[in-house]
Amino acid sequence: MPVPPHARGYESFGGAAGRTTAESTPEWTYPPTAPAGAPNIIVVLVDDMGYSDIGPFGSEIDTPTLNRLAANGVRLSNYHTTPLCSPSRASLLTGINAHRAGFGFVANADPGYPGLRLELADDVLTLPEILRGNGYATYAVGKWHLVRDATMNPAAHRDSWPTQRGFDRYYGSLEGLNSFYYPNQLVSDSSVVDVEEYPQGYYLTDDLTDKAISYLKDLRAHDADKPFFLYFAHVAMHGPLQAKPVDLAKYRGRYAEGWDKLRQSRFAAQLAAGLFPEGTQQKPRNTEPGYEAAEWDSLGADEQRRFARYMEVYAAMVDSIDQSLGRLLDTVEEFGELDNTIVVFTSDNGGTAEGGPEGTRTYFAEFAHIDDPAWVGDVPHDEELIGTDRLGVHYPRGWGQASNTPFRFYKGQTFAGGVRVPLLVSWPKGLPRTDDDNGIRQQYAYVTDLAPTLLELAGLQRPSVRNGLPAKDFDGISAADLLRDPRAAAAHTEQYSEMTGHRGFYRDGWKLLSLHEPGRDVDDPNWQLFDVRADPTELHDLSARHPDKAAELAAAWDESAWNNTVFPLLTRQDLARRRPEEARFAAPLRLLPGTSTLERYRSQRLIAFRDFTIEAELRGYRPGEEGILVAHGDPLGGYLLYVEDGRLVLGVNSYGVYGTASVELTEGLERVTVTAAVRPRLRWDFRLEAGAHTAELRDQVQLVGMAPWTGISVGVDARGPVSWDLRERRGPFRYTGELRAVTYTPGPIQVSQATIEAVEREAEYVAE
Repeated sequence: MPVPPHARGYESFGGAAGRTTAESTPEWTYPPTAPAGAPNIIVVLVDDMGYSDIGPFGSEIDTPTLNRLAANGVRLSNYHTTPLCSPSRASLLTGINAHRAGFGFVANADPGYPGLRLELADDVLTLPEILRGNGYATYAVGKWHLVRDATMNPAAHRDSWPTQRGFDRYYGSLEGLNSFYYPNQLVSDSSVVDVEEYPQGYYLTDDLTDKAISYLKDLRAHDADKPFFLYFAHVAMHGPLQAKPVDLAKYRGRYAEGWDKLRQSRFAAQLAAGLFPEGTQQKPRNTEPGYEAAEWDSLGADEQRRFARYMEVYAAMVDSIDQSLGRLLDTVEEFGELDNTIVVFTSDNGGTAEGGPEGTRTYFAEFAHIDDPAWVGDVPHDEELIGTDRLGVHYPRGWGQASNTPFRFYKGQTFAGGVRVPLLVSWPKGLPRTDDDNGIRQQYAYVTDLAPTLLELAGLQRPSVRNGLPAKDFDGISAADLLRDPRAAAAHTEQYSEMTGHRGFYRDGWKLLSLHEPGRDVDDPNWQLFDVRADPTELHDLSARHPDKAAELAAAWDESAWNNTVFPLLTRQDLARRRPEEARFAAPLRLLPGTSTLERYRSQRLIAFRDFTIEAELRGYRPGEEGILVAHGDPLGGYLLYVEDGRLVLGVNSYGVYGTASVELTEGLERVTVTAAVRPRLRWDFRLEAGAHTAELRDQVQLVGMAPWTGISVGVDARGPVSWDLRERRGPFRYTGELRAVTYTPGPIQVSQATIEAVEREAEYVAE
């Protein structure tokens, strides 16, 4: 008997349904499958790595895996990205210009405008969503940085988290940076990994590599044919710079000659490789105020020795990235699939100047200088510790300039030093090299081109709808023809750029650029014009000789800016604005023992620029009980409250400078309190109370900006140690008594709005 007309639930059934199976025909539905022979795709994205930092682009650093890829693949020597990480990631994963994708800045702001939504919108398709819809397994490991910091916590919506944006599995950090020895928070799929103590010898790059390899092994154990997309977004090379001892030892003494000679040797290698046309020049060094790098020979012997240490760490980290890729490709080769795997290797922006002219011993200490330039708590002593887990250093910007050889400026600016980065593409089966092809392409390409290029190479189609909404079109243009044929013309012929007032516009070999100067009207660009076909390093301003061309490109920039929601132009002061609802993060909070470590941003809002009180409730202290009551932070800065040898101890780690106060505990005590009072020059005075016993710890540098880096733990000092001495003696030191709760009561903000804005701007700069 056929299905009666009034029956429901059979409308989409393609078989036949009768009263019994004898009268029926079954139907099964299946998920989409990839075309036969579809290639695997691996995209490796490095953070803050400049143009010249790998062997195929002129580096002396050992990168044998990348050297092999370049020998058989394609090097795009004229590839550009955005000046900062979140915008570049958004453009790479969507094929859409950064502002139009909602990421005109890093995801550490919330000014309330369309181009700075700082989360992926419902009408923005991602590459993993497209590939999963075409039958691919999709995996991501590493840095995400496409979710606003206010929504990184487990109670927030996850609309812009990796597994909600097309990835089957994810493991890594939602943050813009992290410690390599003590990550403040790792996420597996859509849940926080509750880590109390990282194992001895832990190193984040190795952990990410292990997880990526495990994903691929699990896939092949269950499906021998399904192609995969792996997005490996390294946390390296972003500061703080930390390297494994074995890698660091390899580079000891190799940078004693300094950054000037390094730039010369790298540029010579680039010219010999054919990365630039004959006659290309390199500027001796950046000299513009705020960007200048000292002449190496002008430095004293102590500075040279210390500065060279920083670069040894950086080189060791690049080496580690190459080792990671080597392990990954060895696994793919074990599957017999390396020949049919597209491998892309690139960076999100150029090398950085955020270490300042002298580097920094503790990465977050820069905030404390804003209200007290004379503070020297981050002086880089203990040189043997540079690069280890005990410090979170960053190199002087002279090394950032060397990283960007042969270009001007750094990450954050629209000049080539900020946006021109290496790009390697290898696919032996689909992009075989011929004898007359040296593998170098000097045609222009842009980060938005990667998504359409990969889809064309794989022979896949992009849907026009996402979640019932018309999906935004690609802004990028496939460079597949360019990869196949060295004589092919560049398909991407014009492109705007903008970042915190810095501007740029490229069209057919001409580039118009403006460096936004502090104090200058953000909408008053000082345009410079370059013919980058003859002058790829942007040294010779032609705006006076070709005013009509400059005016033409300036008008084109303006039109493109409107079409990509670049307006309104925002200064760093504007970017310090947050949505009013975040005020709830400063409400009193009672935390019970066993609560997972509180997320970094959520924790920091309880103490930032404020007086605050911490109250620990005990069920009657008994002699012999000991351990951590509350801890907030890690080696980069923090504080903790603990009981040891019958005393209550407050320890404050001011970016590596450690101070303590303690009082005696009496039996039966049920409540202890810490009070922090704001003082001038970004200081706190602490008062410790345990019944009738009190103690003070005065004039402690406030932890502001992005510090403390690790969030609040109750009853244990989880993840990175606030106190090295205590961790070495007692480990995470769980409290052995009965702890009922810890309550934070934030007071009113006691720091001027001007100082807060200055610190927040500095924090955004670090987050970049």
